[in-house]
Amino acid sequence: MNENERGGPSRRALIGWGGAGLALGAAAAGGGVALSDDGPSAAPAGSGGAVEFHGAHQAGIATPVQDRLHFAAFDVKTEDRAEFVQLLKDWTAAARLMTAGKPVGEGAYGGLAEAPPDDTGEALGLSPSRLTLTVGFGPSLFERFGLADRRPAALADLPKFPGDNLDRSRTGGDLCVQACADDPQVAVHAIRNLARVGFGKVAVRWSQLGFGKTSSTTPDAQTPRNLMGFKDGTRNIAGTETARLDKHVWVSASDGDAKSAWMTGGSYLVARRIRMNIETWDRASLQEQEDVFGRDKGEGAPVGKAKEHDAPFLKAMKPDAHVRLAHPDSNGGITILRRGYSFTDGTDGLGRLDAGLFFLAYQRDVREGFIPLQRRLSAHDALNEYIQHVGSAVFAVPPGVRDSHDWWGRALFSKEA
Repeated sequence: MNENERGGPSRRALIGWGGAGLALGAAAAGGGVALSDDGPSAAPAGSGGAVEFHGAHQAGIATPVQDRLHFAAFDVKTEDRAEFVQLLKDWTAAARLMTAGKPVGEGAYGGLAEAPPDDTGEALGLSPSRLTLTVGFGPSLFERFGLADRRPAALADLPKFPGDNLDRSRTGGDLCVQACADDPQVAVHAIRNLARVGFGKVAVRWSQLGFGKTSSTTPDAQTPRNLMGFKDGTRNIAGTETARLDKHVWVSASDGDAKSAWMTGGSYLVARRIRMNIETWDRASLQEQEDVFGRDKGEGAPVGKAKEHDAPFLKAMKPDAHVRLAHPDSNGGITILRRGYSFTDGTDGLGRLDAGLFFLAYQRDVREGFIPLQRRLSAHDALNEYIQHVGSAVFAVPPGVRDSHDWWGRALFSKEA
């Protein structure tokens, strides 16, 4: 197969897209498409409009954070490089349609009665809901398809941190898809249909539903709160802060060596499922809770200050306060772009909520971002009494799909690129 030829899925090819998924529900109102020359942008929050799919960077990173998440990690089942490349092209074609609010292939009805429909149909009549789809490649993918010499050094395996209690069934993955939208049904529909497109070539390893964004990338937006009731992401990188994005998030052509040049314009994603000991936290005094974070619970102001965005005086906080330990001034300027969501997945069988934070963080180099920061936090953070990291993964998120002839991963898989 010529890997530079764009191969959109044919009707015959789509017949084999079998599979099953989940469905959640709520509808949103319509809107228009927002365009950008050098990266995806979004229609205003709440408009229900479409986010431009094409751009120098993938949508879903610096894009204004949507309300809902469906994240899925996949294992690759095929050993055929050409078949996997075709899957990436087919996924790109399907994502291009779904992010525009259109059904996959020939749609959910009206096709051959003897064949499964191309689209599962649960998003029919719904707006695009600012759907973004972001793809990443895990370290284990580079053990396949002759890619060992293309793995960037910045895609480092995460070490075992103190306090980690990782569930192998919620850890790792050859590749991932992050679906964010303002309607949960739109996000789930997207993952479900990509899983169907990949049937026989990839399989879902684990997935996570998220609600209630815990960080914002929109300037002047109200800072969201996590399930502990505290504002989260006060100084998060905004999507309009191009200088900070270039410095801390986007991979530069000057980073690494020739084997990682394909990542220029991309980023590195760390995903962590962090369970909160909700019942223990809820019995802690207000003073204890505020001391743990280093901010007041109402306004979100740092200790000794009046407003949330007042510059913190770190030495006024307890030495093990979360804000003091996580602040860039305490970590040689380390800054990551957070894009996490709250989750609750029923109970653990002992009457306790299985709930917490699905932490998503983008950075220019995992070795200089999440790893040193988490080492410091896992060793000293007072918050550790109330949380536990139970799932983990790291991915190289390639640059954006430039135009209608481009596809996810082309720079990695095509020598000509």
